[in-house]
Amino acid sequence: MLRVKRYKKKELLESVSTLARTNDAIVKLIKANPEGVMEILASCQETAILTGTYIEGMGEKYAYLVKLLEDYCENLFQMSESIQDEGQCRRITKRIQKQLNQILHGVTCDLPDDRKEVVFLPYKASMWDSLESVWKAMDADENTDAYVIPIPYFDKNPDGTFKEEHYEGDQYPAYVPVTKYDAYDFEARKPDVIYIHNGYDDCNIVTSVHPYFYSENLKNYTDCLTYIPYFVLAEPDPENEDMIKNIEHFCIIPAVFHADRIILQSEAMKQVYVKALMDATGDHSSAAKKYWDSKIEGTGSPKFDRLAHTKREDVEIPKEWLCIINKPDGTPKKIILYNNSISALLLHNEKMITKMKWVFETFKENRDEIALLWRPHPLIESTLTSMRPQLWEAYQAIRDKYLAEGWGIYDDTTDIGRAIVVSDAYYGDPSSVVQMYEMTGKPIMLQNVEIVY
Repeated sequence: MLRVKRYKKKELLESVSTLARTNDAIVKLIKANPEGVMEILASCQETAILTGTYIEGMGEKYAYLVKLLEDYCENLFQMSESIQDEGQCRRITKRIQKQLNQILHGVTCDLPDDRKEVVFLPYKASMWDSLESVWKAMDADENTDAYVIPIPYFDKNPDGTFKEEHYEGDQYPAYVPVTKYDAYDFEARKPDVIYIHNGYDDCNIVTSVHPYFYSENLKNYTDCLTYIPYFVLAEPDPENEDMIKNIEHFCIIPAVFHADRIILQSEAMKQVYVKALMDATGDHSSAAKKYWDSKIEGTGSPKFDRLAHTKREDVEIPKEWLCIINKPDGTPKKIILYNNSISALLLHNEKMITKMKWVFETFKENRDEIALLWRPHPLIESTLTSMRPQLWEAYQAIRDKYLAEGWGIYDDTTDIGRAIVVSDAYYGDPSSVVQMYEMTGKPIMLQNVEIVY
């Protein structure tokens, strides 16, 4: 259970320095306020015990510091017993000062420098690729402790109230060590950096992470709350005002305002965010631009990093996929990745349902030569049940029919990278998957809802 207070070396030094300053002041207070001195001595003893307990956990090498703190506590007790004897108290304070000087020297010279503690808070396992490459770099750093702590989230009812809670901590790759969210005490440990990829807090009408993990609250528990979007967008033109308006709703969200650091997919996207935020706040001063420029980085999305390091030969293809991918003679079919976005369904409604029916019938007729790998957006069910219940029923009927017939692949796993790598071409809606697919150099064709033969 990761609930133990995590001290920094500088905090230990400050604690011992405070004890030394307090010791200097005690003699002056003995006559004037002996009861107050007793309270101060009790507070000093509590601080010494906490400090000693923490240092004791660092190993036998530092046992001499623990012994010095124990002796210091004994002297505090002796002083409390001699509170009426000013001369004796002065003699004890001299011994204490010597002990505290030794402790301060030991903490300064012998204790190791602070390790960095970094926490990653994904909520949907399918979006872990937006954080993974950063976690890998932190995990490989011998001076950093990196924790992956999947957090719970809720679907929402149409009125905004929470429905059932979801937790996907058991769906991450085997090489990712997962810490349970209720086993980590954020207030006590106060990690150096917290990474999040959901920045909407209570502003998403479809889902919500647990309110404890809203960016507005998390900023209280770290000096560097870092937001990396779980999506990537089509590369923008920062000079195109219409494009800025289309992207604006991704920029004006709680995490962008609460985070200390924001990492985006490109420098062009950074420029769009800066312009959109200056427009939204009505502040176009040089100071405002400097503020947003310093806070936002356009250094690239981890989603691209992960895909760039994923090769087809490294991907494990499920056995149930192989009988669909391969022809009877064992030769492979062409694999088409079919992707549906939430926005396209919400925009076109029943017309998109009709289009999807036509797509499936077309690929079914050509299944001997082409394998369809259908991967819908992971939040389609949550979105439609909340915003378009009747559309969800129609969509569900299509999905269930597709699954029952079994001629194509249905991929609702957490690994979008595998689908991109194994497929030969992309067909479907404009989405962040398209931006990732472009990296492969393989063909991309966007579906037109109006075309149904």
